[in-house]
Amino acid sequence: MFNWKLIDNVYCLWPPKPELIIEFIGGSFLSASPQISYRKLLEALSRKNFAIHAWRYLPSFDHQLQANQAWKNFRTCRNILEKRISYKIKTLRIGHSLGSKLHLLAPDGGRKNNGLISLSFNNYSVNKSVPAINHLGSRLGIKKEFYPDPIMTIKYISEQYYQPRNLIVGFTNDKLDESSTLFKVLNHRINDKSKLTFLTGDHLTPTSSGILENILVDINLNRESSRANELEPLISIIYNWFMKS
Repeated sequence: MFNWKLIDNVYCLWPPKPELIIEFIGGSFLSASPQISYRKLLEALSRKNFAIHAWRYLPSFDHQLQANQAWKNFRTCRNILEKRISYKIKTLRIGHSLGSKLHLLAPDGGRKNNGLISLSFNNYSVNKSVPAINHLGSRLGIKKEFYPDPIMTIKYISEQYYQPRNLIVGFTNDKLDESSTLFKVLNHRINDKSKLTFLTGDHLTPTSSGILENILVDINLNRESSRANELEPLISIIYNWFMKS
């Protein structure tokens, strides 16, 4: 039985004596309830004796503001946990889709942690992410774009993101993925130690089995079963990457 606690917009799952904190940010529209949307992944990592801090949020155009808020909320939860267990603990950041971008925009430039694992990095513009909103804005003479926009985001990562240890994970059937682009930007930095790998799956592989498909389209039992199987290699690569470090 897993006992999730909500503290400062962060769903927390704490083993008695954790050896690591995972600060997790999920994708847009999935992270209003990350403890449900990513339940299988996060609870599996908790079984590895990792404390889980999963930030909840709703979509916004101001990604920098959200990145700042997530960083503050995570810091609060980390302080509470360390006071409870009476020792300092390492932190690993994991982001899925937009969540990866938000971690990369953290105000500490990636310094206050031991590495980032990016799953299905996505840095699309409003036009590609939410075409209906862009179309409506055009009709009303209003142009909306995320802040920072895709070009500004890449510039920020190349100049102000300092964490050398990053594992970039893409999936073989993901049409929304920009992991290769992120890896190239990170790899051009001095002393970068980033690695890029691809696993079998698609953009929703990190989510709990079939959760979004069951809402949006007819249930495909075969695909739901294969998605559950695809989680195992992902869990293993996250755990092994941390242990090797």
